[in-house]
Amino acid sequence: MTEAFLTQLLDAIPLAAVLIGRGERILASNAQARSLLGSAIVGRHFITAIRHPAVLDAVEGCLRDGNSRRTRHLSSESGRDLTYNVTASRIDLGVGEGVLLCYEDVTSLEQAGQMRRDFVANVSHELRTPLTALLGFIETLRGPARNDPAAQDRFLTIMEREAHRMERLVRDLLSLSRVEAEERVRPKDRVDLGGLATSVARALEPVAQESDVKIEVDLAGVDMKIPGDEDQLRQVMTNLIENGVKYGGPGKTVSVSISRAEVVPALRGPGIEITVADQGPGIELVHLPRLTERFYRVDSHRSREMGGTGLGLAIVKHIVNRHRGRLRIDSEPGAGSRFTISLPLD
Repeated sequence: MTEAFLTQLLDAIPLAAVLIGRGERILASNAQARSLLGSAIVGRHFITAIRHPAVLDAVEGCLRDGNSRRTRHLSSESGRDLTYNVTASRIDLGVGEGVLLCYEDVTSLEQAGQMRRDFVANVSHELRTPLTALLGFIETLRGPARNDPAAQDRFLTIMEREAHRMERLVRDLLSLSRVEAEERVRPKDRVDLGGLATSVARALEPVAQESDVKIEVDLAGVDMKIPGDEDQLRQVMTNLIENGVKYGGPGKTVSVSISRAEVVPALRGPGIEITVADQGPGIELVHLPRLTERFYRVDSHRSREMGGTGLGLAIVKHIVNRHRGRLRIDSEPGAGSRFTISLPLD
C-alpha cells in the first residue's frame, strides 16, 4: 500500500487519524491530524511527532499486546483549550502490524460540562447567602430574641427581604429555562412595540418615582408591529428599563426610543430598533462582552443590594435570539449606558 493510498484512506475518516507502521514510524496522516500534530509528521518516529505522554503510552501498549486503548490529548490553540479522546487500535497492514490513532474532538462537550458545573456552583452560591441569613435569624428568634418584639420585627423584615431575593432568583431561573427551551421556535403573533413600551414605562413609574428617576418614551409614530412573543418582549423592556432606573442614579432620566429603518446594519435589512439609555456611571469596556453571561456582575455588592439576580441580561439575550434579533451594548465610564435591540420586521 502506497503512502498516497493510505492518506486517501485516512482522509475518509471524519477524525484526525494517524497510521503508525513499520519501524514505529508514521506511515500516513490526514489533514486534521497534520493540523493538530504538524505538517511534516509522515516518516518520523511516532515518539518525535506526537510528544504527548498519555498518547505515547497508549501507542506503546497497543504495539506490545495488540489491545486497543483510550486516552486523552490536551492541547491549546489561540488561547483556547482543546480536548481530544484518543483511540489507539491494532491494525494488520499485511506486511506487519501497526496502530491506528484517532483523535475525537470533545472540546464542546467539555465546555458544556464546565458550564453546567459553573452554573450549579453559581446557583448554590446565590442561594447559600440568603439561606444562611434565614437560618441564623430563625435561631436568634427562637433564642435571645424570643421575648424581644423590636428585634423580632427587625429580623422578620430582613428575613422577608432575603426570602424575596430567593424568590426572584428562582423566578429568573425558571424564566431562563423556558426561554432557552423555546429559543429555536420563532414566535408568529404580531406585537405592537410602541404600545408595549408605553405600558411597561407606565407600570415602572412608581419604581422610578421612588428612585427619583424620570422615564421618557419616544415613539416615531409609525407602524411598530413585528412577529413576536408579547410576554417575552415585555420582559425584555422591563429588565432594561428597570436596570436603567436602578443604576442610573437619582435625578437622572432613562430614555426609551423605538424607530423603524429600511436598513438596520445589525440585521442587513429592514427592522425596528429599541434603545434604552440611562445617565448612570457607565460601564468599563472590559466588562461589556460578559454582561450577558449568567450571574456576571460588574459590581456584585451593589447588584445584590439592588435586588439583582445576575440573570436579567442573560434572559434578554436569549429572548432577542429567539426573535432573530441582535443586542448591542454601548457604554463608557461617566457617559451612561445604551442598550440597543434590533428586531426584524418579518
